[in-house]
Amino acid sequence: MSAREYLSRALDLMEAHSVRRDQVDWPRLRRAALARAESARTPSDTYAVIMDALAELGDHHSRFLTPVEHAITLRETEDTLTGLTGRQLPGRVGYLSLPGVAGAPAGLDAYVRQGRAAVKEAERDGSACGWIVDLRQNEGGSLWPMFAVAAPLLGEGKVGSFVFPDGSSTPWYVKDRRPGLNGKESRWGPADPVGRPDAPVAVLTDGRTASAGEALLVAFAGRPDTRTFGSASYGVPTGNGGFPLSDGAALLLTTVLDADRTGRTYDRPIPPDEEVPTARADIRTDRDEAVKAATRWLLGHDACRGL
Repeated sequence: MSAREYLSRALDLMEAHSVRRDQVDWPRLRRAALARAESARTPSDTYAVIMDALAELGDHHSRFLTPVEHAITLRETEDTLTGLTGRQLPGRVGYLSLPGVAGAPAGLDAYVRQGRAAVKEAERDGSACGWIVDLRQNEGGSLWPMFAVAAPLLGEGKVGSFVFPDGSSTPWYVKDRRPGLNGKESRWGPADPVGRPDAPVAVLTDGRTASAGEALLVAFAGRPDTRTFGSASYGVPTGNGGFPLSDGAALLLTTVLDADRTGRTYDRPIPPDEEVPTARADIRTDRDEAVKAATRWLLGHDACRGL
């Protein structure tokens, strides 16, 4: 494939699938991109032009992956994932930390196994009166393994949706404690039930909570007895689709907006209900002010009071 054909293919994909496709002057963008790549001889000579075109879409989430970068995203993740933990805090508050995850299916399976074990560790035989779900430093990846771990806390039924540029949407839902999309439930099967599925939940966020991490945050929005703490999320609560190119590179194009269970869409940083600045070095230490604030709220709730 010639450099011009390669670049034209990338631009065609952007125009067909970008969530902002109706807000872009495509003839102008295409003329400018082809002019910049006039001397290109190979597909790799057009990479910088493609990156600039993606930036012009203005969604702040679309990316270009070189063949090497694309190959890395398909590698297996580690069997044990750092930061994916659960424990019970004083007062019978369950604490669950959910980092981001990406990679091949075996690594995603490992995430679900480890995450569900972390829920059990925090649950302690159904004794948790409330939950802290820590999404700080969750930079995204694949939503569905995170969703499969958190499903028992989200509640049954619709918990959000993907909204397309034409206004149509595809709901995310929980059925029998497993996530589903477009009428199909996840391959991981139902999670074990928690003792109190309607217990209050405090969700922690910061400026590194991004992409799929923000989608999980959106799934908690509108859930009864749920409050968020920390600082505003990164600001890309949108969904990307992968589009491979002929030389092994790929476009990660933002194709949808995330919407919560009430139908509200998101496309910018999501502020917490309660701003609790916490230095990065203090996260998950005895100096973690966001955990302290969330714990105070939970212990003041009727579900935890007097236990």
